[in-house]
Amino acid sequence: MSFQTGLSGLNAASRNLDVIGNNIANANTVGAKVARAEFSEIVAASTIAANGRTEGIGVEVATVSQQFTQGAVNLTGSAQDIAINGSGFFRVTLPDGSAAYTRAGEFKLDTQGNIVTNAGAKLMGYPTSVDGVATSSTLQPMQLPTSSPIPARSTTTIAAEFNLNASAPVWNASVPNVALTTYGTSLNTYDSQGSAIPTSVYMRKTANDTWQVFTDPTSDATATATLAATLTFDVNGQLVSSVPATPTVSIASPNPSIGTINPTLDFSKATQYATAFAVTDLTQDGYAPGDFVAMSIGENGVISARYSNGQTQATGQIALADFRNVQGLRPTANGNWVETVASGQPIIGEPGAGKFGALRSGALEDSNIDLTAELVNMMTAQRTYQANAQTIKTQDQVLSTLTQLR
Repeated sequence: MSFQTGLSGLNAASRNLDVIGNNIANANTVGAKVARAEFSEIVAASTIAANGRTEGIGVEVATVSQQFTQGAVNLTGSAQDIAINGSGFFRVTLPDGSAAYTRAGEFKLDTQGNIVTNAGAKLMGYPTSVDGVATSSTLQPMQLPTSSPIPARSTTTIAAEFNLNASAPVWNASVPNVALTTYGTSLNTYDSQGSAIPTSVYMRKTANDTWQVFTDPTSDATATATLAATLTFDVNGQLVSSVPATPTVSIASPNPSIGTINPTLDFSKATQYATAFAVTDLTQDGYAPGDFVAMSIGENGVISARYSNGQTQATGQIALADFRNVQGLRPTANGNWVETVASGQPIIGEPGAGKFGALRSGALEDSNIDLTAELVNMMTAQRTYQANAQTIKTQDQVLSTLTQLR
């Protein structure tokens, strides 16, 4: 029986060395988790010692568990690298369509703009609006519009924040009259095809605390400006009324088939102080078509794409998964785990919500393997192997002595 006991010890020690060797080999593998061989005693219930207790007849590896402690997060500078700082796994769809989970955030873009792992598994998440608000709870592959430009958007609102000089003379109170272009600004607006249309806005003081706003929606300097609104300010320089309340401007597209666009004008932040005329903010919500330039990922997993037209739009939100029993996950190739009956079904959520960790773009999570500790464990396992071999050798010597009795 001692031969079998020693043999079981050799097998267990050999398995332990395999586990330790795998740990050492993956010390620099992104997202890898340290494994540990856990042993249990084998007892023969039919063997009863003199003291009435059963005897052990060897050892076996009960399981190989993994420790899912946090690995160090190191900056890489690549926007496509993502580290999870806290609990959770990336949910990916393998090329065969099955689901897997990983902590390795070394992602790339494929030819269709999908965010994929090095093995081609697609990163999963939620669809969102361009503002980053989730629009569905159904998971889908995270994809960026890299193959074609985003469509143009027609201007619907022009917002201007400016200060009008309270000390300015009334336009017709001096000779010559104050030119209409003295207080003005301009910007480009866009039609539905993304054609830029120069649009000017001018202000003229018609009485104390009263200004008229004119628009010239063409690039022709001889064009007649159109009265868009009359602004009235109080004694504190704050805007108190606009007539009409929601002014608009009619802008002709260079394409006759489009006709005109009619964006609204927002002057709600206009002021009148006794200081120089200045435009502090001038915006409009239209834009030309744009090609994909770069991406960024927020801590909440929202993926933002930047385009050549200066726009930044959300294209999705990365989802994270967690399990009631992570030790029940079964490790597979390429740094992935798959769910089992022991792990339970995944709990899917947003990064940073509840127990889910936050994401760090431009960084990767190193393995949590302590190389020094593994080398010490290897030496211990080697001694254990030698000790079990010695028990077999000793038993062999005992049997040899018995067979030589005469």
